[in-house]
Amino acid sequence: MPVSAPHRSVELPGSPTTWPPVHESGRRPRRTLPPFLRLGPGEREVAWLYLLTRVGIWATAGAVTWLFPSDGEARRPASLLAPWQQWDWWHYLHIAQEGYFPDQAGPWTAGWDNREAFLPGFPLTLRAVHTVVPDWAAAGALISFLSGGVAVLALARIARHHLADLETGRRAVAFLLLSPCAVFLAAGYTEALFLALALPAWLAAQRQNWPAAAVLACLACSVRITGLFLAAALALHFVLTARGRTAWRAAPWLFLPALAPALYSWYLHSWTGDWMAWKHSQERGWYRDFHAPWEAWANTWEAGFHHTHPTGYALMWQAELLAMVVGVVLLVLLVLGRRWPEALYMGLTLWALGTSYWYTSVPRSTLLWWPLWIGLASWSLKRPRIQTAYLYVVAPLSTAVAITFLTGRWAG
Repeated sequence: MPVSAPHRSVELPGSPTTWPPVHESGRRPRRTLPPFLRLGPGEREVAWLYLLTRVGIWATAGAVTWLFPSDGEARRPASLLAPWQQWDWWHYLHIAQEGYFPDQAGPWTAGWDNREAFLPGFPLTLRAVHTVVPDWAAAGALISFLSGGVAVLALARIARHHLADLETGRRAVAFLLLSPCAVFLAAGYTEALFLALALPAWLAAQRQNWPAAAVLACLACSVRITGLFLAAALALHFVLTARGRTAWRAAPWLFLPALAPALYSWYLHSWTGDWMAWKHSQERGWYRDFHAPWEAWANTWEAGFHHTHPTGYALMWQAELLAMVVGVVLLVLLVLGRRWPEALYMGLTLWALGTSYWYTSVPRSTLLWWPLWIGLASWSLKRPRIQTAYLYVVAPLSTAVAITFLTGRWAG
């Protein structure tokens, strides 16, 4: 029988190695992904959990198009993307399509929509993705889908870095994805994109990679003003952990996150002559002028319990009060646990949310409180009934809030 010739490696001119590279066993090594793209067993389970919840939330949206059509006599359901085009989505869409001051319109124009209250990070991303995805709503959904995937993996890694436990990361992700306001992680809103930048920034800081943390935090600051609170927490974390002159050489990076809001303020000033145009638009459109914390609590309490508003709005103001209580309890626990950077992040967040005329969007803001989800996961490991209670009591509320939002009602 003919004998096949043995495999011979090819010597590349001027190279001491052979090509293709051969392992000592005689087999070529398998190609591997970069470290940040590799998913361990626990992270693959997190990705699977994320995909399952996306199927669930989109199935809910599909059911809404059939059960709650805008036209009660409709014989055909609306587009699957139609329920997602609610409330703030229209502001982001108009900014992406027209910019901030179309046709020289602005705060000086009657009926102005105060769109400068929305930072440019999400609209710019939406416009960029739209160049590939023609449908605007589909582009927004794709941004949130991909961003949410990055966010949950980062959350799982933060939990694992903090507690060295894979199960804690999985549970933290589950608590987040089943939380009452989880629908906003799938909508064309800023929460998913912000988390996709903020959580990797925090993870980079835990690993002392300050350039990466600063760049990601700067991008997060272009999406939500909460990015500035993240930047403050990163700075405090740096001060508490930096050791030696070499470590302090990275300190200038901590100023980078301020660049995004500074550029946006400069842009608005060039159009309006007002350096505080963002803040003033918030005051005009959403009653976010300063009030003492007890005044804000009293005004929200009146709106929620004194029967001065329709029941749907009143219930959401009650949810605002409950979310604020949860935030204050979390802040106290972080202080008692000497988790100073996270406590600073939460303190600044609660101050910003709790000093308006009344509370607005506090329940949605809970999605950005990663210490809450990690804390709940850690607590549930010690007391298994916590997870059971959450799944059977809290998680169903997410469906109620999702239907509320997807049918065009105010969902906080």
